[in-house]
Amino acid sequence: MLDEIIADVEDRMKKSISALEKDFVAIRTGRANPAIFDGVKVDVYGSPMPLNQVATISCPEPRLVVINPWDKGNLGEIEKAILKSDLSLNPSSDGNLIRIQIPDLTEERRKEYVKLAKNKAEDCRVAIRNIRRDGNDTIKELEKEKEISEDDSKNYQARVQKITDKYIADVQKLVDNKEKEILNI
Repeated sequence: MLDEIIADVEDRMKKSISALEKDFVAIRTGRANPAIFDGVKVDVYGSPMPLNQVATISCPEPRLVVINPWDKGNLGEIEKAILKSDLSLNPSSDGNLIRIQIPDLTEERRKEYVKLAKNKAEDCRVAIRNIRRDGNDTIKELEKEKEISEDDSKNYQARVQKITDKYIADVQKLVDNKEKEILNI
């Protein structure tokens, strides 16, 4: 039962890290990356669909994104969706493809993105600490109900803390790498 609690804690912490990685992909770095369009929804066929499900997104050059719609009739809707998104990008269409030049980030914008990355990282740390608290509360409850000894309780709480420390360190590595990527260090 205690090993199940530990496994659950670790699994939930892994999911928090995965969510942070996904959030980081959406933060622009000044380099072309198809993943920045993951949050863009296009109104086609009567419902909003993710852009990557209606077009091929490629980056033939470091500062250029090319979007090739599978149905050329969706070109206008794709352009509208990109303009409406908070990506601050300006698509240009030639009737078949959409090309997007990725502008250099200003120093001010880079600092905003670093701040955003740090805020997302802090949210992830809070989530990890909440998971630790939930795991420890469950262990303490078992001890209170005399299902486990006080020594077992302390040992398993120490294991939960060790797992927490590992994932908090992972968050720090991710945010440090993202900061370097944004600032082009």
